Amino acid sequence: MNEQTRVEVEAAAFRRLVEHFRNRTDVQNIDVMELAGFCRNCLSKWYQEAAAERNVTLSKEESREIVYGMPYQEWKDQHQK
Repeated sequence: MNEQTRVEVEAAAFRRLVEHFRNRTDVQNIDVMELAGFCRNCLSKWYQEAAAERNVTLSKEESREIVYGMPYQEWKDQHQK
């Protein structure tokens, strides 16, 4: 696999993971954290850090909105138990 294809495959897998998290609002972050060692907030932090490494500034809230598909507070109000 060449470098460009690898990047495309990894990006597609990331988008699928984010989509899965958005669709599984019944699964709470604490449940994912306990079982997998990371959660939606971790993923948004990693996204923010990766952007920063490429000189792109994203706030914590902006990166969370990318992962959650809506403002974090709105997600919490709708889905957090």
